[in-house]
Amino acid sequence: MVDYLDELEGKSIFALREARRSYKKIGVLCSMGKDSLTVLWLIRKAFFGEVPFKVIHIDTGFKFPEIYEFRDRLVKEWGLDLVVARNDEALKKGISPDKVAKFLCCSELKTNALKQLLKKEKFDALILGIRRDEHGIRSKERYFSPRDKDFKWNVSKESNAGDSGFEALQDSEMSGWSIFGTEFKDADHVRIHPILHWGEKEIWEYVLREKIPVVGLYFSKGGKRYRSIGCAPCCKPVDSNASTVEEIVKELGETSVRERSGRSQDKENEFTMQKLRSLGYM
Repeated sequence: MVDYLDELEGKSIFALREARRSYKKIGVLCSMGKDSLTVLWLIRKAFFGEVPFKVIHIDTGFKFPEIYEFRDRLVKEWGLDLVVARNDEALKKGISPDKVAKFLCCSELKTNALKQLLKKEKFDALILGIRRDEHGIRSKERYFSPRDKDFKWNVSKESNAGDSGFEALQDSEMSGWSIFGTEFKDADHVRIHPILHWGEKEIWEYVLREKIPVVGLYFSKGGKRYRSIGCAPCCKPVDSNASTVEEIVKELGETSVRERSGRSQDKENEFTMQKLRSLGYM
């Protein structure tokens, strides 16, 4: 009998295999958080234990030390082809979360770092681990989503057949899994979101079932744990006694606290996130 996790997994693997069929050079963005690690695990399942794409880690210079340690260990254990994207010019200018607005910091250290890497590597598609339930703006995304030469995404329209020249194929995605919009006229690259249909609790249930390794920051120490991780200055731990994956799953079944409540709130509001996403933020 196929359970709900098998169904989620199957749809994601279908999207990943469709991506490989459709594009020549694919990169996988991996923050080393639970969602992107789940994506890497699904890729390994889809392609018989291998990750046949370059794995991209955007290094802002402000990640938790635990993330760097975990990344380096995972690269060795899983045999990943790691590429680090880093905007050294911005860092030399002193761009940091505590000195400039979070909008500018994210734009310079994340979005522009990725732009620089894409210009060098010429990826025609990127796989990301975002979910629709994370944020209202992300709920507007599609499984295959084009970005133009300026790295922009039209947030207000799910598909653009007008001035941008993108083919209006995305709207039909959810009507059936046999149809994906994968060809987009004039797109600089296409972003692929294979876990859009997952929820936070389902991710953790899958981590538990599959025994996927995760960063220790997610587990409670002294009554606090990180529920969402990114740059250290922009994240704060939430109250929690969940020190195992089983306890996290149980906690999520009882809490009404938002997943990204520990993230810097001046970046999380609807307007700022929409502006960031329209300019290429993940």
